[in-house]
Amino acid sequence: MGQFVITPAAGKRLIARAVAAHPAVREAMRSGNVVIVAGTTNSYVAEELLELIGQRDGFSRRRFFRGITLPPWMETSETGRLPDELGFPGDVVIREGKWSRGLTLFDVVDDLSEGDLIIKGANALDLRRRQVAVLIGHPRGGTIIAALQAAVGRRVSLMIPVGLEKRVDADLMDLSRRLNAPGSMGLRLLPVPGEIITELDAIRILTGAEAEVMAAGGVCGAEGSVWLHVHGDGEKAASELIRSIASEPAFDLQK
Repeated sequence: MGQFVITPAAGKRLIARAVAAHPAVREAMRSGNVVIVAGTTNSYVAEELLELIGQRDGFSRRRFFRGITLPPWMETSETGRLPDELGFPGDVVIREGKWSRGLTLFDVVDDLSEGDLIIKGANALDLRRRQVAVLIGHPRGGTIIAALQAAVGRRVSLMIPVGLEKRVDADLMDLSRRLNAPGSMGLRLLPVPGEIITELDAIRILTGAEAEVMAAGGVCGAEGSVWLHVHGDGEKAASELIRSIASEPAFDLQK
């Protein structure tokens, strides 16, 4: 049995590698359409998938998000947007193995069908109930509403990479009911169905080992970290994998 510390940035890289190795993703990359909706975790996913098809050049994580949570001393709008976010590059749309640059989910969502894949991040994770939810600031629901139209209306697959740093204790259905009620203030919350990929799932996908959260927290750059207890037949492979991503640098808006 092994015990490992994983920072949020290392967790994002780990999740991204698992998404890139996922059989459903590989199949959609070969014969269908894959839309990676902008987000910080998904920026790592985009890097891994674009690297897979030899088209990573020209992609930057620097503005690959719509809303973002930052420290209180960094200026954002009420919806979490940076003042200079006009440089948004679009989502990453991969059509039959080729990156169609400059497009967003909204440009292609009506053309997606069964066999295609949307990869969309989340803001809240309930591990016990295996639920995720997305914060919403846009009055029409933003990208998640567009994604759900395709997922529910036309059976487009929806994959949700989300880090353990986003875990909450509340029942997300009940929490969303309160946050979305008339008279409430601030962001709204929408529980979302889809295939969830956390660091725990990533370790199982990539190595066959099982992992569980045994402790959490840290300082000096380890804030938001988790201690993982890893066990099973793939423990050695999991140890090597975790060590390979352990020093992933923190997300930087300048890179």
